[in-house]
Amino acid sequence: MTVHFIGAGPGAPDLITLRGRDLIAACPVCLYAGSLIPKAMLDWCPPDARIVDTAPLDLDVIIAEMQAAHDAGQDVARLHSGDLSIWSATGEQMRRLDALAIPYSVTPGVPAFAAAAATLKRELTLPGVAQSLVLTRTSGRASAMPEKEALATFAASGATLAVHLSIHVIDQVVTELTPFYGAECPVAIVFRASWPDERVLRGTLATIASQVRDWGLERTALILVGPALATDDFGESALYSAGYDRRFRPGGGV
Repeated sequence: MTVHFIGAGPGAPDLITLRGRDLIAACPVCLYAGSLIPKAMLDWCPPDARIVDTAPLDLDVIIAEMQAAHDAGQDVARLHSGDLSIWSATGEQMRRLDALAIPYSVTPGVPAFAAAAATLKRELTLPGVAQSLVLTRTSGRASAMPEKEALATFAASGATLAVHLSIHVIDQVVTELTPFYGAECPVAIVFRASWPDERVLRGTLATIASQVRDWGLERTALILVGPALATDDFGESALYSAGYDRRFRPGGGV
């Protein structure tokens, strides 16, 4: 028996991996985060599967479901939104399963920032503009931010920022980032990336907060900040230049 932690992707059912879909179809038990997982994914469960929405459950009850499946010799598909490597709350579940000697696997998923960049049709790392992407958030009720991980610390680098779980404090985000990026720095906000009701706001640090208030956005939106979001003034990567000598094109193709 194995608990399969599966990154279900940002929202669109067809943005799950083939491995994730096949595991859902093979598991007689499915635990899913009901507030974030599209219901269409549950159609892949076996007809007689036990399907449990974990949104109203606490950690003890969730682990008890896994323990019961383990005792019955039943594999579990445990669905979380996005990718499991960031803000997925899987770490504490894995720690509990380790203590119980219950085996588990991890299947990655498409993260929200990647889906948002695809919606915007932007590369977030452009030559001479930004070569780093910082995934971060502000402090919330569920998890406080370590003191050294303040927005200002990351903003000082000038990198593209993907600020998660912070749309409800957009004024704070703007206040902390403006001294580093400037008021005219481009900002894009993607609400429910890849879902049918996806929305996109584009603006600057000077204008974005008022737009957020006008639209009434309070959750499930990603804030992207940095010059790479709007500029067309960047150099071309040497990777595909005619004179670039690389392993698969010795001598630059000459």
